[in-house]
Amino acid sequence: METFEAPDKALLVIPHPDDGESGCGGTVSKWIAEGTKVLYVVCTNGDKGTSDLAMTRDRLAKIRYEEQQEAVRALGVHELVWLGYGDGELEDNSEFRELIVHEIRRFKPDVVLAMDPVRNLSHSHRDHRKSGQVALDACFPYSRDVLHYEDQIRKDGLESHKVKTILLWGTENPDIAIDIEDTISNKLEALAKHKSQLSMARDDMDQFVKSWAKRAAERAEGTGYKYAETFRKISFRL
Repeated sequence: METFEAPDKALLVIPHPDDGESGCGGTVSKWIAEGTKVLYVVCTNGDKGTSDLAMTRDRLAKIRYEEQQEAVRALGVHELVWLGYGDGELEDNSEFRELIVHEIRRFKPDVVLAMDPVRNLSHSHRDHRKSGQVALDACFPYSRDVLHYEDQIRKDGLESHKVKTILLWGTENPDIAIDIEDTISNKLEALAKHKSQLSMARDDMDQFVKSWAKRAAERAEGTGYKYAETFRKISFRL
């Protein structure tokens, strides 16, 4: 597999709070240390991610927002945009796509990271699939072409933007591997902030660390790295 050099700017389209850290927190931390500016766009508020019947959606959304804030601070992420859709309520529609296009045109990333919407070997969460597909379409052609969401340009003062590359995490067909040996501890620190989702982080931190380190080691197999995060790369016609 190939590696990927740290870009000037990276934008992440993240379906739920904690998906960014679990999928590519080590890469984000590594790139930030190398000078990359990073924007998190978290699409849902995670308000249904519990088995506790005493929990309410409003309370859980507040908890998960606070957890995500702590996680981005741990990684050093420069900006967090919280779209606030309900958990499980993402749709591949013009409204959602326009929000992602707006952030792309405003931030002007060199690379976008999102979850791979294509899976053949296993089923993934619907929000993972919808956010990944909308991210792909927002990159190409919607952000590029001036007559898509033209009010962003005519009224809001934005410019069209050509995304060069998207890296898809959670993929079954990776062709990019990022060495995260130096930043796996940062990834785990940020991931552990999501205590509402990660029971091991509350009850047994040693086991939590071992479990996630094992996943990163498995992704590194055949790469020559000790720990890695992997992606499927798509480059767009400019």
